[in-house]
Order: sequence, then C-alpha cells, then structure tokens
Amino acid sequence: MMPARRILIIDNTHPFLRRELKEMGFACDEFPGYTRPDFEKIIHEYYGIIIRSKIKLDESILSKAVKLHFIGRVGAGMESIDVEYAVSHGITCLNSPEGNRDAVGEHTIGMLLSLLNHLNRADMQVRLGKWNREENRGIEIKGKTIGIIGYGNTGDAFARKLGGFEAIVLAFDKYKTGYSGQFVTESNMDKLFAECDILSLHVPLTEETFSLVNADYLDRFRKPIWIINTSRGQVVNTADLVDALRSGKLRGAALDVLEYEKTSFEKMRADTVPEPLKYLCSADNVILSPHIAGWTVESLYKLAKVLADKIRNLPE
Repeated sequence: MMPARRILIIDNTHPFLRRELKEMGFACDEFPGYTRPDFEKIIHEYYGIIIRSKIKLDESILSKAVKLHFIGRVGAGMESIDVEYAVSHGITCLNSPEGNRDAVGEHTIGMLLSLLNHLNRADMQVRLGKWNREENRGIEIKGKTIGIIGYGNTGDAFARKLGGFEAIVLAFDKYKTGYSGQFVTESNMDKLFAECDILSLHVPLTEETFSLVNADYLDRFRKPIWIINTSRGQVVNTADLVDALRSGKLRGAALDVLEYEKTSFEKMRADTVPEPLKYLCSADNVILSPHIAGWTVESLYKLAKVLADKIRNLPE
C-alpha cells in the first residue's frame, strides 16, 4: 500500500476540512506550537499546505517545498503567499472567498447603519444617562450613491445586501467588465469621484492597492463622503484618512481593518500606538472592529467547505 499523501495544516480551521481531506486519502499533520523555522525544516515532506496567515509562504520557504502540489488558503486574500513563484513551480494556489462573502457583506451593512445612525455614540451616551436625540439624528441610506471599489465576491455580496435600501449602487473594478445588473451599475472612477456619498473598499492587498486611498485619492471626491474598509488595512493611508476626517473631507469612517495589524491579523503590532490610531480611537464619527467582517460561525464552516471542494476537484 502506498503511503498517504501528507497535508500540512498550518492554521486553525473548521474540523470539517480535516475530515474531508482524510476522506480524500490524505494524511493531515498539525503542529500548533510551530513557528516559521520549524515549518521550514519539514515543508519538504508535504504534498499540500492549508494556511490562513500565520506565516508568509515566500520564495525562501517555498523553494524547500520540493513535493508541494497545492496551497489552500482558508479565506480570500493571497498576500501571504508568493503566488507568482508558486505557480511558476507547478504549485496550484487555491483560496475560498466564496465562504465568507456573505459575512463580509452583512458586516459592511452593519457598519454603515451604525455609522449613519450614530449607534455607537448613542449607545455610550444612554449608558451614561444622556438622552441626546437631536445630536444623534441619523442619515438614511435611501437615495444615497454608494461606490464599491473592487467587484469580486465581497463587493458583489455587499451590493446584494444593499438591494432593499433603494440606494444608487455604482462599482468600479479595474479587472472586470460586464457586471451591471439588478443590484449594481458598472462605473468608472471619474463618476464615483463626482457622485459618491459613501465608499466601500473590497480590493485585495497588492502593490497596486497599497495605500490606494491617500490624500490625493480622497481630495478627488466632489462631496464629503463616508468610507468603509473591510478589505485590508494597508489599502488606506491612515494618516491621510485622519487628515480628511479632521478637515471634514470625510464625514466618517468604518474600519474593520487597520494598517497597524500584524500580518497574521490576530492582533495589533505591539509597538507604540501611532498618533493616527489614537485619533481614530477617540473620534465619535469612526467605527472600528478587529478584522472580523468575515468572521462568523457560518463562515468558519463555509470557508472549509469551499476549500475542500476545490481540493477535491484538483487533477491528479
């Protein structure tokens, strides 16, 4: 009997994925206490890797993975994997954005409603015995123009969730065309700069999108806008964002991600808290959450299910 092909599971994932991999005939190894140097010593033994963001699979470590056939990313973003190097060496790279797109879409809606209706501020005031109704008068989504940057899985999910709010939903995706439909109108950046009331970011982190939203970008919007980021923190230049909030160019911000996160997304970097972050934490027109937009009970399972299906369909 031939030995089972071995899969290295680097990050925690739903038990369903391990069960499915075993049913496919794979042997699965997990080493919760291992760090990158430990993985470098054993990676040559594995046929496949399952990862989220615990370590970066760059050329240095992938060059040691001489038996590797595939990498499965539990989630959407692929910035922790040197995909170009992997593919050039015959390693298939898979991800599972279909698994948490609804979670991200719902979280984005929740942040938008909280932002426009001052729910975080109002909640804290009531807890302190303050009953400030006029100060917390809300803004309706109906009739507003909402711009979506990046129309992949999460951009599409957000647009669909907006369907009942009677907003004007425009989307720009540099790499897609022909996606206008019931929930969205394909557009361009000139139109978004001219018409947006609300902007929502749904792009991957690449060299092209790093610090995409900076002072120049924000200055091009004709009206003061609200901005939501559930993509990656480094897509937004935080210092420029804060300047725009201070000047009134931005009416508010809802940020599930911050450029100060560790690459694992599990915590903030432990160095001195930068001044822009201090401002965000003190501003009552800013809503923050700890990179949990795609982090639901249901998405934990669905991410594993999607990835298992894709692995099952790989050619032998």
